[in-house]
This record gives sequence, C-alpha cells and structure tokens, in this order.
Amino acid sequence: MSAGRAAEGAGCVTWWGLSPARDLLAAGPARREEEANVLLVGSADPRHILKTISGLRIEESLHVWVIESSMEVVARQLLLLYLALMPQESMGLNEKTEVYLEVFGNGEIRAQTEEILRHAASELSLCVTETMETAAHPCLNTTLLKFKERDELARIFKSWIPPQSSSSSSEHSVPIVMSKAWDYRVRQHLGTRYDSKKGCFDWDLTMKLQDKGCGVINKQQYVKWRERGLAFEMREGVYQITNPTLLSSRVFRQRGNKVAVRGYWGDIVSSPYLAFGIETDDKSLLKRQNEKHIKTAQDISFANVQALFQSLSSRRGCPTPSQSDTEGQEPSTHIAEKSVPIKDLMRLSGLSVTFLPLDSLPKLPEKEKYSHFFKTIYLSTTCVHQLGPTMTQIAAPDAVVVMELAKYVLDLNKDQEAGFAKKVASIALEAGFEPWCDRKSDDVHAVFTPETK
Repeated sequence: MSAGRAAEGAGCVTWWGLSPARDLLAAGPARREEEANVLLVGSADPRHILKTISGLRIEESLHVWVIESSMEVVARQLLLLYLALMPQESMGLNEKTEVYLEVFGNGEIRAQTEEILRHAASELSLCVTETMETAAHPCLNTTLLKFKERDELARIFKSWIPPQSSSSSSEHSVPIVMSKAWDYRVRQHLGTRYDSKKGCFDWDLTMKLQDKGCGVINKQQYVKWRERGLAFEMREGVYQITNPTLLSSRVFRQRGNKVAVRGYWGDIVSSPYLAFGIETDDKSLLKRQNEKHIKTAQDISFANVQALFQSLSSRRGCPTPSQSDTEGQEPSTHIAEKSVPIKDLMRLSGLSVTFLPLDSLPKLPEKEKYSHFFKTIYLSTTCVHQLGPTMTQIAAPDAVVVMELAKYVLDLNKDQEAGFAKKVASIALEAGFEPWCDRKSDDVHAVFTPETK
C-alpha cells in the first residue's frame, strides 16, 4: 500500500510511537553529569521522556525540546504529561496508571475517565491562552509556540470538553461515534478481506508481531483492539464514550474539491502495546507456562507505566509510595478533586519540557542559542528524512542521534524494512553522522554520532 493512503494500517497521524520507551541518555557513549538538552522530533507521545527521567541521577538535569507534526499530537502530549504529573494527593498511583493507559490507547473510555479528561482539558486550555512570557509549569512549556498554534491548542482542548446538554450538541454538530469511525478504517484497510477479518488479525499477530519478538501480546486482547480500538481494560466498567483525543481531521479530494473529514486516522495494526508493553526489566513478567506467556502486554504496560510514575514521585523529592500503600487503592469518587490547576502539578527537580513550533526544525541551526546545543536528537520513523547537513550545527560535539526504524510498521515486508534501515544510514551519512559502533545491534533504533574529522 502506498504511504499516506487512508487504507494504510499505520494511518496518517501518529498517536503513539511504534517502538518501546527508551532512556535516550543511555543510548550513546557514557553520559556526563550535566544538564542534557534532548530534542524529540515526531516522538508522538511522552514515553521516551518518562523513561529518560527514570534513568536520571539526582544530580543530573534534563531539558526536553519537542517538535511534532500536528497540533493534535502536541495537545495529546500535553494531556499525557498533565496526567503523569498529577500528585498522589489528587489521584492514587494505581488509578493514575489506569487512566493514563486508557486515554493513551483506547478509542473508547469510561465515564469517570471522561470527567478527568474534561477537567484536564479545561486547565490546559487556560494554560495555553493565559501563558505569555513565563510557562505555567516547566514541563508544559508552550511559550515558544506561535500565537496561532496556541490558539489552535486552545480550540482542540475545548473540543475535548463535551457540551453539558444534549440539545446544545445537536444544534452545533453531531458527535463522532468512535466505534463507527474505527470500523470505517478497518473496512478501508482490509477491503475484500473484511469478512474474514479475524483471520487477518490473527495473521498479523502470529506471523508479524510475534515473529518480531512480541510474544507477550495476547491474542484475545490484540483482536479486541483490532476490532474495537480497546487496548486496555483493567477495571470493571463500561467503555463506550468516544476518546476525543484520538480524533483529528483528514483532507480528502471529492469531485475536485478538498473536504476535511473528522474521524480516527491513526494506527489500526501495530497497536499501542509497543510503547510500554513488550519490554520490561522485571523478568518475572516474562515467565512462560506451557510455552505461553503468563502475563500479557497489558500487564507489562501497567507495571512499566506505574514504575515510571513512581520514579516521578521520587524526583519530586517525596518518598516513593510503597506497594502496600497503593496496591489496594480504590479510585476516588470525588472527581472535582482531580481538577488539578497547572501550578499544583508535581514539579520535578531539574526537569523541563518545551514545545517548539511545528516548522521549527530547519530554523534551529539559524539561531545562536541552539549552536551545538543538543546532547541527543531523536527522530521517529516518519521524520527521519528531516535529518539534514545543517543538523550538525545544533548537535553537541559528543551528540547522539537516535533514529526509529520501521521494525513495527506492519505494512512493510522484510525487504522493505531492511531497505528503510539502509535509507536511514544513508540519510545520516549525508547529514554528517556515522554509525556508533560501540553497541550491540538493535533493529528498533539506529544510533549515530557526528563524524570524526
């Protein structure tokens, strides 16, 4: 299938990354005890930010700079960071992990989650419209965005807040039903194979994902996600409210005219399990019984995200909550308590996240501030072509460039996947970067350093 078609499984908007979370400061040569400036281009979600924070030593500081391809993705990054930074006084660790994964990977969410999402969207809308010179929170810094981009963010956040009465919604627009939007994408992708879709789903799992080492992805959970867009169901509840953070507009040509159609235009093949659910340092989660994994990618995602959130709490300077304190925690029924103002979110020692304008990457080398500035530059699969010769001007002398490969883009065959890896190496070489050889081979990311002269 040609890239960019609506029928392509990966979609045209990246809601989650197609690779596991990485500590980007551990990706290259030995790190130094200093402030590290890391540039993320098209990472799609905060997985690398959270993982890199978890690897920080107490004396180290980290400033992450984020460039995305659309304001919808920026809005979702801000929301996910907001949820990650909610203090435990407002939401227990278990519940925060559940809500985060639900918003992250589910097309439909519970009523309780919608309430939390509505409050968060309201706070974030105020944050981007009121902030002028100084960021309301160091990890939600949108001050460098253009005015029109901040206006667009505010519009997106407001679109996530459902009207309070059904009459007002019917007067303005018909709400999108995610189950129908999702099914439309599945039909477009499978075409004549739609009637045998379960066989197609099983083939993609066993012959592609599991063949690539993703044996922990449970068949029942994967098929349910492929059918309905529900990746994470961790608590008894009804998942039937559209997750508005996964909606966007796509422009189609109809009879010579361009028409914007709102719907779900993201990944329907690879799955959100890749970000947190296929790798873990806790080997007990990878145990097998009768050749089958005991734990699922959902279980591993929960354990990994919870551990990342615990590391945030320790970075805050508070004692990490013990398992006994959080294990049996029930979600609070007082949703209003979870309307946390931006200023009351956790502030993490030595950490900041700044969002840059969508078109800023080619302009960074022109600014003195960013001269040999970035310790690490990360480019996703969809953005590797943006690495050009001018990037050596913003890379520190000992910089590391991490480029996401196409291992988990399931629409590609093995030859195309290998061809993509060769293309990435060629792009890096032309830009003035050479492969970093002091590492074990990795078919998920390619790592480069500035050429030695």
